[in-house]
Amino acid sequence: MSEVRIGIVGIGGMGSNHAGYLSRGEVAGAKLVAVADVNPERLKWAAEALPGVKTFDTGDGLIESGEVDAIMIATPHYFHPPFAIKAFEKGLHALSEKPAGVYTRQVREMNEAAEASGKVFGVMFNQRARRQHQKLKELMESGEVGEMKRTIYLITSWFRAQSYYDSGGWRATWAGEGGGVLANQCPHNLDLWQWICGMPNRVRAFCHWGKWHDIEVEDDVTAYFEYPNGATGVFVTSTGESPGTNRMEIAADRGKVILEGSSITFSRTVEPVGQFLKEYPGGFGRPDVWDCKIPVPSGGGSHKEVTQNWIDAITKGTQLMAPGTDGINGVQLANAMMLSTWTDDWVDIPVDEDLFYDELQKRVKTSKVKEGPGKTMDVSGTF
Repeated sequence: MSEVRIGIVGIGGMGSNHAGYLSRGEVAGAKLVAVADVNPERLKWAAEALPGVKTFDTGDGLIESGEVDAIMIATPHYFHPPFAIKAFEKGLHALSEKPAGVYTRQVREMNEAAEASGKVFGVMFNQRARRQHQKLKELMESGEVGEMKRTIYLITSWFRAQSYYDSGGWRATWAGEGGGVLANQCPHNLDLWQWICGMPNRVRAFCHWGKWHDIEVEDDVTAYFEYPNGATGVFVTSTGESPGTNRMEIAADRGKVILEGSSITFSRTVEPVGQFLKEYPGGFGRPDVWDCKIPVPSGGGSHKEVTQNWIDAITKGTQLMAPGTDGINGVQLANAMMLSTWTDDWVDIPVDEDLFYDELQKRVKTSKVKEGPGKTMDVSGTF
């Protein structure tokens, strides 16, 4: 296949962003041929902004049209797995926006459908394309840092005003979005954290529902994790702090690595910490440290880069930067944090998917989704 015919399901803020660079021919081997949205206003926009691109008033109609070889899914979260599964059943490739889904049961079913189809399945984890994240992962996998002891991820730079939450009827509701900061902003960070540090095996979390905003879902979270090797982790996030912080710190047997913004510093101990603390006779000594500034190439991190990688995987067999099946890991972490708060107890990972689903449905039943299509916001510069 030399050119992949692309359809986009959902052309709100993110979907229209994808439509923009595809329609300008900025992804080699891809051609935008169709879009779908249930909002007539968005279809009117597409007719004017995307000449020659066919429009559909349902995602199912686009998938079943025979007009496309692959779809990009940019709908509200609950619809990511259903549309992906329908695409796989029709023999189409799929690239889903984050998160992969709202709860692990639906994500697992999507992954099973993807595997059965043999089609290329990606997820829009564009932050995996940022060079500082790739460099930190490379450093951790090199063994130079040693075995991880503790990790702290402080990600409070996702500030959102109340007007953001008021922009769409589905936003910040259990029925429409299935969560708040963990489901909307932090899928990127939860993915990065597990991608770089591995998956923990249990968590005790404290989610605060509408602490800073008039919403029914979480906008402030603090969680404590434990890993299979005995390491521990702390994850803190909020959409109510400004200016906020974006900092990941990893303490290990050969020192400490800090990623803040696009900068990585490695304070490397001359001797392994575990060895020094057992053998040093003087009581108050500590290992000598070399402070190293890790060089990070510039660039990377665009949605277009992930889309190009997905197209190359379809046409050339290139390895996916963000395989769709990886998406369940971040959903596991988000589900576990919510379930820990709801049950006021420790939660094991993988999460009990039936228990989480049942607890979620209790909240969906009383959820207050706002009427109307909402406002399509300009998302440029927000990711």
